[in-house]
Amino acid sequence: MSKQKIATSWQPWVLPVLVLAAWQAFGAAGLLSGRILPTPIEVVQALVEVVKDGTLLEYVGASTQRAFLGFLIGGSIAFFIGLLNGIFPVAERYIDTSVQMLRTIPHLALIPLVILWFGIGETSKLFLVALGVAFPIYLNTFHGIRSVDPGLIEMGRVYGLKGISLFTQVILPGALSNILLGVRFSLGIMWITLIVAETIAADSGIGYMASHAREYMRMDVVVLCVILYALLGKLSDLAAKFLEQRWLQWHHNYIQKA
Repeated sequence: MSKQKIATSWQPWVLPVLVLAAWQAFGAAGLLSGRILPTPIEVVQALVEVVKDGTLLEYVGASTQRAFLGFLIGGSIAFFIGLLNGIFPVAERYIDTSVQMLRTIPHLALIPLVILWFGIGETSKLFLVALGVAFPIYLNTFHGIRSVDPGLIEMGRVYGLKGISLFTQVILPGALSNILLGVRFSLGIMWITLIVAETIAADSGIGYMASHAREYMRMDVVVLCVILYALLGKLSDLAAKFLEQRWLQWHHNYIQKA
């Protein structure tokens, strides 16, 4: 890491620290009721409680497993359909219109139907997460394939590339930046969907912990759950950015400055 990056690495944390300080000050002064918004210190105390009784690790593990399993299912299907429609125009004519019609339906509006179809078990939550993450990945995969420079494809053919080799060495790398952008969008939607699904119907996970705490007016635990979702979302986004920097080092938009 360069000296310039080290010198500026603290800057993104200035605003969060100021917000936390103001939040604590207003709460300590009685300007914020603890029944509405507990102070950061009270939230930390709630964190210590759930760590000691072992529920934190259990519920975070359950939510993370649901989120990424649903992401894997929906993302894989969407990636395959995006590739299919991007490479073969005849497939686009048969499939794309149906996909676009489904995309316009708010997937969270399907919760009553999904509960009737699958109950309140794991299947319903996985279905909602998979449906939510699918469309950004599909659109960006399809757009990425169609945006590959035809000149590069023709050059690859001149050098003897065809079929799988042409796809893996020219088409897929050319579409990768768009695909990873779709992944980042989908990771955000993944956590939003899971929050709603777990709050409405779950017997484990962070959303269940928040619902249970709300019934007993434990606002410190509710706020803790919101923060946990935010942290998990941020970690997921950092992982996606890491993959961008790792896999797109050759791309002019991702060249790392010394």
